[in-house]
Amino acid sequence: MALAAAVWLGGLAGCGRQESTDGAPGADAAGGKLSVVFMTRAAEGGGWPDNHPVIKALSQKFNLDLEMQWVPGANYDEKLAVLVATGNLPDVYFVNSEDFAKWQGSGLFLDVKPFLADEPNLTEYIPEENWKLGNPASKLYGIPHYVPEVRNSLAIRKDWLDKLGLPMPDTIDELYETAKRFVHDDPDGNGENDTVGLLMNIFPGGGFGGIDFLRGAFGLANGWQDAGGKLVPMYTQTAELKALTAYLRKADAEGVLDPDFSVQDWRDPLRKFEAGKSGIAYVNPNNLYVKTIPGLRKIAPDADVVQLTPPIGPAGKRTTITSMSANKLVINSRIDPQKQKRILDLLNYVLSDEGYDLIRNGVEGIHYKKTADGRYVKLPAFDEDRANLFSSWVFRRFDPLVAFQSWDDPQYVSKVMNWVNHLEPYRWPDASAGLQSPTEARMGTTLRQRWTQTLVEVIEGKKPLDAVDQAVAEWKAGGGDKITSEYNADYRNR
Repeated sequence: MALAAAVWLGGLAGCGRQESTDGAPGADAAGGKLSVVFMTRAAEGGGWPDNHPVIKALSQKFNLDLEMQWVPGANYDEKLAVLVATGNLPDVYFVNSEDFAKWQGSGLFLDVKPFLADEPNLTEYIPEENWKLGNPASKLYGIPHYVPEVRNSLAIRKDWLDKLGLPMPDTIDELYETAKRFVHDDPDGNGENDTVGLLMNIFPGGGFGGIDFLRGAFGLANGWQDAGGKLVPMYTQTAELKALTAYLRKADAEGVLDPDFSVQDWRDPLRKFEAGKSGIAYVNPNNLYVKTIPGLRKIAPDADVVQLTPPIGPAGKRTTITSMSANKLVINSRIDPQKQKRILDLLNYVLSDEGYDLIRNGVEGIHYKKTADGRYVKLPAFDEDRANLFSSWVFRRFDPLVAFQSWDDPQYVSKVMNWVNHLEPYRWPDASAGLQSPTEARMGTTLRQRWTQTLVEVIEGKKPLDAVDQAVAEWKAGGGDKITSEYNADYRNR
């Protein structure tokens, strides 16, 4: 990868000094303390206080007054849009793929391409294909943000299967019957009709969550797919949409589909699984053995959770959630060049061996210690400080092991990676990842919401199955045909 990066970046003029491979700061950091504002998304529990040991370590190493602004993920995009409108942007910040495509020609983002020859870790630990994703051919306006392509996996309660005398389901019809039995045959043995079958949610911006395996099994694209060199959106796959919608419509009518599907948020299905109310759900293998199963066993001590291979459907496919993220970390183009370079030095450093140790494990002597034989031992402050938030939420190597710490039991790591590796044959990429469509940026969400609402009404029996034709026609006429044309034009030029 390093050799490929060197060839790819060949001929680029270096800016400033030459870095050591560990990313340690040189003369630039001695030029005076700089204040840097770093804005990113925060999830459950919020971010670090300003005096966090990892922030202090990075600030000291790079002679910075580093301020981390942690914005709740649900509000992040809205806040960023306000900051763009007012011109009051932070020095470095996270941008989702849609906003990156919309704003990259506005002069807001620094082109980092001329700097990369001096920041070798950024090209050694971020693959070339991810650098290209979403960036124009001659510029690199954003630094790729790593999201594992294959992450979440279907899980099933084997103890429920055993209690009801059911085999492991292999097809979507077998899964349907399993879910039906989970609803009606009291698998938790509490004598109450309080369990659910198939889980699903609707995203605020439109689209269905929790049923990716069904969408793929019926032959739908994961957003967009290449059909003979031309991109085709799932929004117009009428026959496949009708087949999927009929399946879900029947499930809703027979009580197999979670009755809350249209009003719950994206995490509610997992909450129901963790609460022992459902037996089939998507789980994150990284959280499975540390959160999901321990939480479930507080309620059901004998719960046995096993991996479920994506069931096969009429299209002959098994698919799992696959995302090649075009989200980016961007540097404000309008700040002082010395500050821009210092930020790049910091990002280059945290991908080095020493820096990666810091952002995953925390500060030695506070969050962990090393024994005489070189082993890592976690200290209580690691959990108290949540010392790995930088690598979890902010920036990291393209590394499937990023969620693990150096002291983790190799057997535990192996168990988690077995779940991840089992899904590799069922990858289901979106062919439009990183492509640009001005119409999609302007009105794609509204079109997707209307399209989704019509399908929800069909699933709930409020509209006939033929209303799927209406949803497709309205998406196309409302701007979808224009989006298709623009995506295909960009696809041909990549």
